Amino acid sequence: MRFRGTLIKEQNVKFAVIAVKPHVLNNPQEAESIQELGVSVFGSIPIILSATNSQGRTTYYGRSDIAKFLSNTDPRLIPWKMYTVSSS
Repeated sequence: MRFRGTLIKEQNVKFAVIAVKPHVLNNPQEAESIQELGVSVFGSIPIILSATNSQGRTTYYGRSDIAKFLSNTDPRLIPWKMYTVSSS
């Protein structure tokens, strides 16, 4: 499985952001499953999900203080990378 994500340390808080399709944010089970995948990749840190809708508006899901911080940040400044996780 491949996904787009990033590891960020800001104001002494380390967290990860994973890009998802907008419908994932409306499905708590799917969102939680992706956050668990994030923990397996990035470790036991907050995992924030990021989705951009067809109008270009980005929404964040996860720990509220981090989601609020990210919502005040230009999403184009997030240093995205591609990650590959084996399915075994």
